[in-house]
Amino acid sequence: SPKDSRPRVSKVPRPSSLQARTVARDRPRITRKGQRMAQIRPTVGIDVSKETLDVAVHPSGEHFVVTNDEAGWRELIRRLRPYDVRAIGAEASGGYERGVILALVAAGLPVSNVNPWRLRQFAKAAGVLAKNDRLDAAAIAWFVATLPCHEVRHDPAVARLAELVQTRRQIVDLRQEVANQLEHIEDRDLRRMQTRRIRQLAADEVRLDKRIAEAIAATPVLAKRAKLLSSVPGVGPVLVATVLALLPELGSLSRKAIGALVGVVPYDFDSGKMRGVRCIWGGRAAVRRVLFMAAQAACQWNPVMKAF
Repeated sequence: SPKDSRPRVSKVPRPSSLQARTVARDRPRITRKGQRMAQIRPTVGIDVSKETLDVAVHPSGEHFVVTNDEAGWRELIRRLRPYDVRAIGAEASGGYERGVILALVAAGLPVSNVNPWRLRQFAKAAGVLAKNDRLDAAAIAWFVATLPCHEVRHDPAVARLAELVQTRRQIVDLRQEVANQLEHIEDRDLRRMQTRRIRQLAADEVRLDKRIAEAIAATPVLAKRAKLLSSVPGVGPVLVATVLALLPELGSLSRKAIGALVGVVPYDFDSGKMRGVRCIWGGRAAVRRVLFMAAQAACQWNPVMKAF
């Protein structure tokens, strides 16, 4: 018949930029044998800005916005409770994500801090080239649903130590910057002004060193680990504090995983017969910078390191 002679055209569904192939169901699906299929647990993505939080739920596609303050965090937790979420991802955003992450951790919800670079590469690989808060939140939700992420474990003692260590690093950098500027200043008043700043920053650095030592000594676990680290020739108080504060995973991961986390593991760059140059990539630059200086000292005073 004319109807049967028509060419058959397969219907291609529209590609959804941020939808997985699985579909969320309100009720468990019943198979032919009467067995219930496992219900899909949703994931949540939070795009953080200074004033607001864009929240997306995957795979349902629900989206809402709350304020980035205590009232907004309470509203967020209230709305997420009924979902029984499997994972929540929040993109690092210059520190503005800390409040909501701590609130979610205190509420017992599984939250992970998502690396912005990995997230952007994930979105590009999925064909999502546009970027805005709504799309970013959906991409984060899809990211934590697809790739394994480590949950945030909040330790108040480590958090306080990290704040002190990071502030000390900023003061050291600022003191070096002012000293570099002083070399090129000819005006006597400006030179006196910059000299006072350098003295003040040096005094602040000494006070922070004292507070860091007190913070470590006040926590038995940190004090025990600090003693163990200090027993290695070439490891001084700055490296000890940096590792305790910014690399708390040390001791719980393998040496290869820790090396990759710090960013000192050279990665392969091979294809077929081509053997490329091995290079390090990523990692925690703040830890790596201090480790480099410690390695320079260890190469002179540590017999094991000196052999290399």
